Amino acid sequence: MEERFLRSYDPAQYERPSVAVDLLLLTIEDGQLKVLLERRAEPPYEGCWALPGVFVGLQESLETAVARCLSEETGLSDIFFEQLYTWGDVGRDPRLRVISVSYMALVPAVRLHPVAGRRVQEVGWFAVPEALPAMAFDHARMLRCAVERLRGKVDYTDIAFHFVPPRFTLPELQRVYEILLGHELYKANFRKKILPRVRATEKLTQGESHRPSRLYEYRGGSCEEEKNDV
Repeated sequence: MEERFLRSYDPAQYERPSVAVDLLLLTIEDGQLKVLLERRAEPPYEGCWALPGVFVGLQESLETAVARCLSEETGLSDIFFEQLYTWGDVGRDPRLRVISVSYMALVPAVRLHPVAGRRVQEVGWFAVPEALPAMAFDHARMLRCAVERLRGKVDYTDIAFHFVPPRFTLPELQRVYEILLGHELYKANFRKKILPRVRATEKLTQGESHRPSRLYEYRGGSCEEEKNDV
């Protein structure tokens, strides 16, 4: 019964929307939370800023499409990402019916070397929300959702560690937390909370005029449980 049904089944009798993935690539640089945007080189919204995104192939998983988007649109790879939200408003794309699954990706500032893809005039990092340009499609809504999700997860996960290099100082880590939370933290309270999650290395900072600082590494925990590298 099942085989006969599948042989006679005609998928053309149903309309099929296209599926895309859109990527919110976030970093912390110059004391600010920043997002990567690209200026579109083709319609619709030619010349406007938008999030990197690609259509999902028929033989492609969502996660594979995200990896391809990172590679094709920015030249980046091996970056933490997680699914954010699905956007399905009718008319959100003037070309056709498009359902988009947005992903939030996090990268330390030391890895910032994006390149413009084939359909892109240029790429740039923009401070959130201070320096954002007008954005194409519903990408401004996507960004607000990502920032809200990110700030909400700082307290109960170790997601902030994705914004620092493998070795970091405690003041550097505290500054990341303060930027994400939007307020200053007491040094003693922060260190009491964070020390179980890090381990001290034998390395010290170099090339500084003041006393060298101890470098630390992430010990592991909830951040690792959520990890989804591509």
